[in-house]
Parts: sequence; structure tokens; C-alpha cells
Amino acid sequence: LKRYDKLQAPCSCNQVRARGGDERAMDVRLPEQVTGTRFSWNVWPSTKLDAGKIGVPLGCLYTPLKQTDGLQLVEYEPIICKGLGCGAILNPYCFVDFKSKSWVCPFCQQRNVLPPLYAEHITETNLPAELLQACSNIEYIIPQVMTQPPVFLLVLDIALIEEELDQAKDSLQQSLAMMPQNALVGFVTFGAMCYVHEVSASTMPRSFAFRGSKEYTVQQVAYQLGLSTNNDPRGTMSTHAARRFLLPVVDCEFTLNSLLDDLPRDSFLPSGPERRPLRCTGAALSVALGLLQAICPQQSSVRLMCILGGPCNVGPGMVVGEELAETIRSHLDLQKEKPNARYTKPALKFYSSLASRAVSCGFAVDLFACSLDQVGLYEMKVIPDTTAGYMVMSDSFSMHVFKDSFRKIFEPDEAGYLQLGFNAKLEVFTSREFKCCGAVGGLSSLGKNSASVAAETEIGQGKTCQWIAGSLDRNTTVAFYFDICNPQHNPQVKQSFLQFQTSYLHPSGRKRMRVTTVSCRYANAQMTDIQQGFDQEAAAVLVARYAVSKCEKEDPMAVMSWVDRILIKLMAQFADYRKDDSSSFRLGAEFSIYPQFMYHLRRSNFLQTFNASPDETAYYRMIILRESTMNSIVMIQPALLQYSFEEGPPQPVLLDVASLKPNVILLLDAFFHIVVWRGETIQAWYDAGYQEKEEYANFKALLMRPAEDAKQILGERFPVPKLVQTNAGGSQARFLTSKVNPSQTHNSQAAGYGEYGGGGAPDSTVVITDDVSLKVFMEHLIKKAVKGPN
Repeated sequence: LKRYDKLQAPCSCNQVRARGGDERAMDVRLPEQVTGTRFSWNVWPSTKLDAGKIGVPLGCLYTPLKQTDGLQLVEYEPIICKGLGCGAILNPYCFVDFKSKSWVCPFCQQRNVLPPLYAEHITETNLPAELLQACSNIEYIIPQVMTQPPVFLLVLDIALIEEELDQAKDSLQQSLAMMPQNALVGFVTFGAMCYVHEVSASTMPRSFAFRGSKEYTVQQVAYQLGLSTNNDPRGTMSTHAARRFLLPVVDCEFTLNSLLDDLPRDSFLPSGPERRPLRCTGAALSVALGLLQAICPQQSSVRLMCILGGPCNVGPGMVVGEELAETIRSHLDLQKEKPNARYTKPALKFYSSLASRAVSCGFAVDLFACSLDQVGLYEMKVIPDTTAGYMVMSDSFSMHVFKDSFRKIFEPDEAGYLQLGFNAKLEVFTSREFKCCGAVGGLSSLGKNSASVAAETEIGQGKTCQWIAGSLDRNTTVAFYFDICNPQHNPQVKQSFLQFQTSYLHPSGRKRMRVTTVSCRYANAQMTDIQQGFDQEAAAVLVARYAVSKCEKEDPMAVMSWVDRILIKLMAQFADYRKDDSSSFRLGAEFSIYPQFMYHLRRSNFLQTFNASPDETAYYRMIILRESTMNSIVMIQPALLQYSFEEGPPQPVLLDVASLKPNVILLLDAFFHIVVWRGETIQAWYDAGYQEKEEYANFKALLMRPAEDAKQILGERFPVPKLVQTNAGGSQARFLTSKVNPSQTHNSQAAGYGEYGGGGAPDSTVVITDDVSLKVFMEHLIKKAVKGPN
């Protein structure tokens, strides 16, 4: 990402000429290191009418658990505003009257009396931590609140071939060794039926079988497992009964390892090679959730981790039939409502009901899918999406994509705790001049109304000021969208105030609350100073998330037209040009990269469904909705590094087909894939074995450098990307050629590609595609923009 930062060149179009930069331009990335926030506009429009002119939505990308610079940890209760319906917490933007020992809330203007302990010691030079400007991001450790250790319920698909099952079991055994010793763990398996295993019995393992053809309620699961009695209307249970299925790792690690060692493949094998193995994934998730709901209290740190290797074809939630002749649905099948798509609507309804059960308890549900074919992630996505669980998709359980991703969840921080937060609640507070339209990114609405909620506009999870997420990590980023409600410019109101309150359960068993308070200034009445605060990267991510959330309900082509309209509106408003004169178009440095972000977004799998399965589309869209700003930018516009003898250290190069030279090695970071590509000359030297000879040690070192950088990316990222090593003309070179700007195609004049270029040999700098190039895209954009804002 550091290398990617260097490649912030303007669009490669001759007609886009940047104006002279503004010396007062802001460092729009700086607030992220202090507060974990990035805004699309760091100078805000002051009226509702002005907000409608700027095109790009006013929004904020907030990473609640980001390890920010100088984060202050304090162990006492926060001071809360007593204003009617307010609830904001004392922060550096509050006005403090040292004579009357009171403070004024910037959100509701309520005057509050300071507590006696504060009033006794506070002076202008002796301030508590929450009033220091450096502590606009502060974390409270709530005293006298202790919760139980984290709970991990492992749900394993055993309808796998032996090799795949062995790899999955190996990863589970490794995770047991990495889990905190006090963490509670349980085990469920499923194939044609679902089995809940006792983890307390070491001598005679025992499991409870559930039919895979039906859905189970909490009461049914509890009754069958002996967790409740018919005579007790409260359905209470003994601690001993619960400990049969959930035990600390230190007490059951040997039992679980023995159980995994001896665990066979599902005994209900398919009746012939033309049939799929039976899987009751929906029933298994229903039983697992019922077990957790029956045992775990509401305020718990719970994670349900489902590992599956094929589609559900039995009982509720099935997405395909048993016959292999019946193919699983594609995007075209869903659009035309073909017979093999008949399972989709009932499955979506079923998995949505499971998601509601998990959200109501604050559980996180993860899906780890490893299969060469689809497994039904399109239908199941609603569960991890609403509970803030993880989703990882790979081809096999033996690949590092699954193995390393599963292991990373249990990696501890410097203090030895998991790098996770559980059962989190996020609440937003706004000053009176603007409202919150909603949030997008791995959370669910709690339906709480307040003065901070926008009444007219709803984006993502809207009509609320409070959301719940079953789990948070240090990269989890939520997008919030705002609406200015001022009818006219008020010169007395110079600042907006925004506060995020994130309460969550720390793996140590303590409840914590992170409070982040930020302020942005309003632009003048003519909006002449608003463009200096434009953050192109944050704006691109906010628009991408908005577009992806719209794709859930609208046609992707209509969403793409909406993205185009936003871009044209922005260019028409802030570029310099003479009306209807394309040659006069000038774009400021603050906006110069944004058009190419939108160009690559339009070509991405987030908006395009061509050449992608519904499962892949669901996976890609879910990941971009929750990743950090820079990770999301890499997804939208991948980073390309060049390694060569001439350049020395690796150099960032344009994501263009012209960068595919024969004497270089390229490293493409597309977030989901890391591609190491060798040009024709480099590959010929490699095939000749020059790297094995001592006199060509420098060539061997050149080959090693991209491999080492790729290894570093693989070690830092979650989910772990797939590593692809290929060369010019190789079958897997498509991972690179599909991402670059096709400035030269088989349709270009004298392209040099076979018969199209005069009969020469195929050229790696030519891409066979009908996509328009960035240059053509920009030319059309300029023609639309110079007509002026509508």
C-alpha cells in the first residue's frame, strides 16, 4: 500500500490537464491516523441546496477499532450529556465554564454540571483526558462489568472427499492450539444429518443426531439436547448440562483432537457417481444457532464458524438438487427465473430468518467455503453480512487462502488477546445542521430513532442512529452517509460536530467503549473553498459502497448509470472549462484521480456480473463493504509494480497494457489475487535455467524480489489472497490482462496481434477485449461535463 500511494498520477488522457495545486490543500489522510475517520469532503457544504450540487455524497469511513496514534485508554465511566434524547459524551469540542463547573454539549446545546470529582480538580491547565484535543479518540474500560470468555462453535461439513476432510480437520486442530485457553469451544458436524458432539466425554464420545430435512427452533434443540425440562416454564438449565457441549479449550482440547483424528466421512454416501453428496447446511446452522441461544446469555462474545465444501441439497436452505445433471443457478438463470433457480427465493427467506436470530443475540457467523463449484454463498451471504461475520472463498481446503485465513482469526495482539471485538453496538450523534442517512458495512439496524436520524433519505441500514455488529476487527470499516438540512447559509455556524460511540466486549472479558468525536468546517456561501477538502480515495470508496448496496435491489446497469451521473455532475461543478468546448477542460489536482477510480469501478466485479458466478459476486461485494479505505481502493484500482534490471528497486507503473513489457516482471495486487507476471524475455531466460547458474545470480535475485514482496502481502492481509504465477501468453495471464487499461486492443490499428496487426506474432501488449480504454472514457466524460451542471 505504501508503494501504491506513490502512484497517484492523473488520468492518462491528454485532454485532462491539472490546474496549479492549491498551497492550502489539506492532508486528507491525516485524520485517519488520529481518529480512524476519512471523509469524502473535509470542508462541508453549508446548505441542503449546496449539498445537492457537489455530486459525491457527503459521507465518512470510520474504523472503530483502528490502532490510532496516541489512543488513550481510561478505566472509568464516561460523562454523558443529560439533554433530552441526546446521550453524547464529554469531548474536546465541549465548551467548559470553569467558574460554574459546567459544560455545554455541542450536539444539543444542553448545559451540564460536571461531577464533583471533576469540578474539584478541573482548571484550564488541568483537564481530564476526554477534554484534551489529542484525545478526540478515547477508549473507556467500563469498570465492574465482566463477561464470559469468547465462545467458538465449530461447524464442519463431513460430506467431503477424504483428502479435503483431512485438510479441514488439520486446520481445526491448529486453531485449537491457537485459541485462548479459557475460550469456550463446541463442535457440530453435518452431512445428510446434523450431529452435535459432547466435548466433555473423553472415554466414550457421544453425539446427538438431528434430521437434516427440517428447521429447528431453540426450544426443540434445547429439549433434544437435555438443556431444558418440560416442567420448568422458564426453560432453565444446569451449568453441568451446558458444559457437555461448551467447554474451555484447556479442558477439552485432547477430547476434540481425538474426535477429529477419528472423525470419518459422512456415512450417507451418494447412491451413484451422478449424484451429489447430501448436505443439510441449513439445518446444521439452525441447530448450531439453537444450541448457542439456549446456552449463551445475551451479552456474550460468540462466534459460529461454519466450514463447508459443497452446496446444501437437503432440507431448508437447499440451493440445488441431488442430481449432478441439475446445475446450480447462474446470474442468467436468476434473471430469467429458470427451473434450477427455483430454490433461491425460499433459501434467501430461510437464511434471512437465521440471520435475524443471530443478530438478536449479537452472535457473529462466519462462512468458510472451499469448492471448485458454487456452494450457495449467494443465498447465505445475508448471515455473515448482517452479523459482521467473515466470509472466505477458496478452491480447496489445502490452499493457503483457507488455511492461513482461518489461522489469522486466532492470532493474538501484543498483550496476548485476540485482535477482535464482540457484540458491538455503534451509535452516531450529529449536530443540528445535518443528519445521518444510514450506514453500509457489515452491521444491522437496531431501529433507534433520534434527532440525528434523517427523515427523508435512507442509505443502506437507515432510519436509525444505532447499529449492532457481532464482531469487529482492526480493519472493519463502516461507511456513514449524511444529509445537510440547513435551508440557507448561516455565517454563525462554522463547524459541524460528529460523534461515534462503539461499545463492545473485549476478549479479556471487559466491556469497552470507544468514543470518537470529529469536527469539520462549513464552506463559505460561494463554496470556493470546498474543493481543497475533497478526498478522492474516500469518495471513491463511499460511492462504491453506495453502488454495491444499490445493486442488491436495483439492476446493475441502472446503478452504473447512476455512478456515471455522479461523476459527470462532479466534473461539471468543479472543473474549469468553457461551455461546450472540450479542449478547454481543466481538472484540479484535488479531483484528477477520481475519474480513473470510477473507470475501474465500472469494469470491476462489484458492478459487473459477466464472467462471475453469483457466489463470486456475493463474495466480492461483501468484502468491499467492510474493508479499510486503502484496501478498498486496491480492490477498485489494483496496484501494479514493475521489477527490471534497468530500474533498480521496484517501481509503481500505470495499470495499463503498455506496462506489459517483455523484459520486466510485474506484481499485481488486486486484493483478492496477487499476480506475478513475467514478460516473454524474462520467461525465456527462466525456461533456459539461467537462474541456476552462478554467473547469473543477479537474474535469480530479480526473480526472488517479487516473490518476497508477494509473500509479505500474503502474510499481512485477511482474507489471504490467491497467489498466481504466470507469464506473457500464459493461461492465467488473464488475471492481469482483465485489470489493465486496454489502451491497445485487437481492434486498434496496427496493433501487432496476428492477422489484426499484419500477421506478426502475438503481442503481450495487446488485450483482446471490447471494453473502452480510459482515454475514450475520459473523452466522453469531458464531452458530457462541458455541457455544464444540470
